[in-house]
Amino acid sequence: MEQKISVTVDCVIFCKVDNKFKVLLVQRKNEPFQDQWALPGGFVDEGEDLEAAAKRELEEETGVKVKSMEQVQAFGKPGRDPRGHTISIAFLSRIFCEEELKPADDAKDAKWFALEKLHNMDLAFDHDEIINVAQQFL
Repeated sequence: MEQKISVTVDCVIFCKVDNKFKVLLVQRKNEPFQDQWALPGGFVDEGEDLEAAAKRELEEETGVKVKSMEQVQAFGKPGRDPRGHTISIAFLSRIFCEEELKPADDAKDAKWFALEKLHNMDLAFDHDEIINVAQQFL
């Protein structure tokens, strides 16, 4: 029996303004979850290192380049992605908020959101759970 499991990466990018943390989100251009806010991320290419994939997706979708990222956790609950069984490796980075955002690729928009504002938002996939886990690293 052949298994079809995809591997993705999600980037949790935090910055601090006036002693409050913000997280970088992108507005999805395509389905699933078209127009909803989500963490920057996407599918890992064949033969690609996980951290390299996270850095590539972050830059493609937001224009932001980071030197290093810390692996947070894997998320693989069946049904987390309507396209099929997907395991996502979440990566964390802390940067300066002055970073100019340039949404592109499959991101319609990119913005910084205060963490306390997120509880009113309906994020794509299980990205609220990923952000909650990543906050433990702050």
